[in-house]
Amino acid sequence: MKLSIVIICWNDLKVIENCLSSIFSGTTKTEFEVIVTDNGSTDGSIERVRANFPKVRLIENGANLGFSKANNVGIRAATGDYVLILNPDTIVHPGSLDRWMEFADRHPEAGGFGCKVLNPDGTFQGTARPFPTVRRALIAALGLRPLGYLGSVFISDKYVGWNGETEREIDWQSGCCVMVRGDVLRQIHGFDEQFFFHYEEVDLCFRVWESGHPILFTPDVTITHLGGQSVGRFPVRFAIETTRNCYRYFYKHFGAKGARRCRQIILLHLHIRQAAYGMLSWFKSSDTLRRRLDMYRLVISWNTLLDPLEFLEHGTEPQVLHGDSVPAS
Repeated sequence: MKLSIVIICWNDLKVIENCLSSIFSGTTKTEFEVIVTDNGSTDGSIERVRANFPKVRLIENGANLGFSKANNVGIRAATGDYVLILNPDTIVHPGSLDRWMEFADRHPEAGGFGCKVLNPDGTFQGTARPFPTVRRALIAALGLRPLGYLGSVFISDKYVGWNGETEREIDWQSGCCVMVRGDVLRQIHGFDEQFFFHYEEVDLCFRVWESGHPILFTPDVTITHLGGQSVGRFPVRFAIETTRNCYRYFYKHFGAKGARRCRQIILLHLHIRQAAYGMLSWFKSSDTLRRRLDMYRLVISWNTLLDPLEFLEHGTEPQVLHGDSVPAS
């Protein structure tokens, strides 16, 4: 098998059919398999996949295992030379997977591969990024990304001035659409399952680089990513889960000192955003803005009460903030 495509489904009835249709209709030269690993969907999405896409290999996990564990279920079942991790809220443009195989075969030195990801309006989504560090996170938190034009020492969380139109090495590619050579993926044992949601693809790509293989980006492969299907339903839950995994990533790669500095930068970032949106609310009030400010209030309170090392080493974290329940990891 040339390519294994692993897709997680969690109540994604509205999007997964279009994703699967784009794969089957737009891939004509590549031998591939599609593995859908379902995290306990209850919206009829699995029944629809089973009825309309009989070639799909369906694995029912029976519960929401999170991104890393559910993808690892699919990775273990994959037989392809390459494994593509793909979100269900994506549309693969015609011929893209065929061109991606040709590109990957031309670059045997590479262990992972990124591609151009577009927003629904056709703009560049910018899902290929530099690895997070304390300095880069601080530059981003202060809103100083344009300093990246002055030199690589000022790079933050984006490749400033690059819009995905050229081939290049990248540090990491978003898990909405990232491909890894199968033998490399097995060598590094897939995703680190301590990451439930977010930073799992950053850590995966870090370990691909550590294995001695670069990650290459090609602009000749394009997908559209609708984005935010799950996050939009549970903004506070996902904001806090993202923060948990930020701590886990910095602790894993930078130790206790990195985790403590991570907390300082997270709080700085949140306070700056809260102040900016608070000022905006003086001039323009809306339900969306009020929900955003409520989210910042909860996440700031959670981080203020959190001891990063107690959380990372013993699992201790705030559970209730001012009467609002915060979901456990």
